[in-house]
Amino acid sequence: MASLPRRLRRVLLGACALVVILITTIATGVTLTWTNAEVSTVGTTEFTTPLRIPPLAESTIDAAGTRVFSLDIRTGTTEFEPGRATETWGFNGSYLGPTLRAARGERVRVQVRNQLPEASTVHWHGMHLPAAMDGGPHQMVEPGAAWSPEWTVAQPASSLWYHPHPHGATEDHVRRGLAGMFLIDDEPSAELALPNRYGVDDIPVIVQDMRLRGSRLEGTHAIFRDIGFLGDRTMVNGTLAPYQEVGDELVRLRLLNASTARIYTFAFDDARPFAMIGSDGGLLERPATLDRIQLSPGERAEIVVRMQPGERTVLRSEKLDAGLDFWSQRFSGGDDRFDVLELRATPTLRPSDPLPETLVPLSVPDGSASVAQRRFELTLAGINGRRMDMSRVDTTVTRGTTETWVVHNIDGMPHNFHVHDVQFRVLDYNGAPPPPELTGAKDTIFLPPNTAATLALRFDGPADPTTPYMYHCHLLWHEDVGMMGQFTVVEPGQQAATPPGHAH
Repeated sequence: MASLPRRLRRVLLGACALVVILITTIATGVTLTWTNAEVSTVGTTEFTTPLRIPPLAESTIDAAGTRVFSLDIRTGTTEFEPGRATETWGFNGSYLGPTLRAARGERVRVQVRNQLPEASTVHWHGMHLPAAMDGGPHQMVEPGAAWSPEWTVAQPASSLWYHPHPHGATEDHVRRGLAGMFLIDDEPSAELALPNRYGVDDIPVIVQDMRLRGSRLEGTHAIFRDIGFLGDRTMVNGTLAPYQEVGDELVRLRLLNASTARIYTFAFDDARPFAMIGSDGGLLERPATLDRIQLSPGERAEIVVRMQPGERTVLRSEKLDAGLDFWSQRFSGGDDRFDVLELRATPTLRPSDPLPETLVPLSVPDGSASVAQRRFELTLAGINGRRMDMSRVDTTVTRGTTETWVVHNIDGMPHNFHVHDVQFRVLDYNGAPPPPELTGAKDTIFLPPNTAATLALRFDGPADPTTPYMYHCHLLWHEDVGMMGQFTVVEPGQQAATPPGHAH
């Protein structure tokens, strides 16, 4: 009995020692994870590869005057590094896809064939078109099957894009390489003195982050990365360490954040100013002078930068300044920095016309005719507390009406909000007028934690009570786990139908 206290003391001392070892191990692990979470390629990138410019897609005009494109969704291999073949997916090739181009008022048809071993879709991000042609999760294309959406282009000149949208697998399909640009032209933009020679002074810049692991593109989520997949390198148009030789004084860059989760803060290494001339849905009313611009996944911006003969400048992604807490800042990639693209001016440059002082009037509503206000609260658990249900219509809107949507991120992590079919005007951003980069037509908006935006949207139809559009977080893993809802456009007095069931 006299030895029992000593035994108890030994047990307690041993337990305390184990607790100390466990705490020390956990603390060491967290410290190493924290230290290794930051990624930077700034100042270390050797720009050795000419930037690949996605080819303009070939098209034909049929007897009815419709412009017809063809897109084959394929598997393949791509050499991002010489002699190292990586398994990838692409449209009409092994990685990414051609740039589709059409004019406002044209009738277009895209003949899509799925040659993948699994079902997928093609969503026309930013396009105003009938719901049945939208390419969302209700328009799945099975392996070996075809789909031919057709619509009339009915929106201003803009830089749109296309990518898959299979429910629960969008991040994986986009990360593997399924994306491309869709450019719309119109007469008002053609009359402006803007750089407009595709691949010469008008450059598509599709930015993605990636991580190579042997013969495959890594897609796993690192520990604490609840934002989704984050890579350790960036590429443009599928090109690692790219440079673009330019021969004009003014160069137009059509920036597209095609990453699945990473948020970029684009700026030049010498902090030179540039003119922002367009956002998601087209040209601004007037150029805005900036020295950096933040783009979350799915967002676009058209910028014009001035070059001097013989100089070089590097487009970078700087640290994210979005008011994130120290944990989210580190593990959501906010501390990461990348060298993205080097511009190399030739010794002699062709003179460029000065940018016009005004561009085009905005075609998005100002909210004055709004007939309803709706509120959307964003958390990883869902939108307004509900996860996506393919058989449930969350919102019904009336064709021809304008609504005001208040979108509020009440979560502790970053989100953004994308609405299919419509472009919206940002009326208010976190209690203040929107900054210059948010004054144009938008279809996707970034929302840091505890941030709200008020949006004006007009639903011009066509009405289709049987087929919904989507709204969702465009951080694609968040979309995949249920941060998505559905809205249906109906005629006055009409009711939305229950969407048909889908196995995917």
